[in-house]
Amino acid sequence: MQQAIAYYRVSTARQGRSGLGIEAQRDAVTRFAAAEGFDLTAEFVEVETGKGADALDRRPQLAAALATGRRNKCPVIVAKLDRLSRDVAFISGLMAQRVPFIVAELGRDADPFMLHLYAALAEKERRLISERTKAALAARRAQRARLGNRRNPSEAAALGSKVLVAEADAFAANVLPIIASLRDTGVVDLRSIAGALNARGVRTARGGRWHASNVKNVIDRANPQRLL
Repeated sequence: MQQAIAYYRVSTARQGRSGLGIEAQRDAVTRFAAAEGFDLTAEFVEVETGKGADALDRRPQLAAALATGRRNKCPVIVAKLDRLSRDVAFISGLMAQRVPFIVAELGRDADPFMLHLYAALAEKERRLISERTKAALAARRAQRARLGNRRNPSEAAALGSKVLVAEADAFAANVLPIIASLRDTGVVDLRSIAGALNARGVRTARGGRWHASNVKNVIDRANPQRLL
């Protein structure tokens, strides 16, 4: 059985204290290792953001995982690519360390080229969500300004309500695939999903942090039987 190192990361001290996200990652990596015939000989847990050019310097547990993997000539396994980083340049720097990384979500056959590709796609996805959210907020502010000049308050209120519903539906359509992928990895309860979205840097429609309540609101929008 081939040896391997496990690495888990959350982005905030609060998540680290609660274990939010760590257990889901550990479960995903453990199941992957058992299915693929890896023996997890060590694990490293980090509570640190993945952002910034000096991210590796601020992540001693990742450095320790790299050193152990290099010494034992074995790969480092993570549950998802963004547990390494959400930055393409950072992923490239890790590849230069000459310690193989395996992303459980992508499978053991994902080579460095594929890891770069997936990182680039994830980076673009986050940027698009951010841009769409900002555009929706700008459109809402502009719509409210226009509605303020209308002579018929009830008509203005009805039109404003339709605009808000359409914007909320569009935002939910962008976020629901991310929630679905989290559920596939074992993150199923609302609080854990909110923590995972925050850890990924995904913002709510208002640009804030996720909580169980607004995760539920987004999921409910996928239900055609919801009350309008």
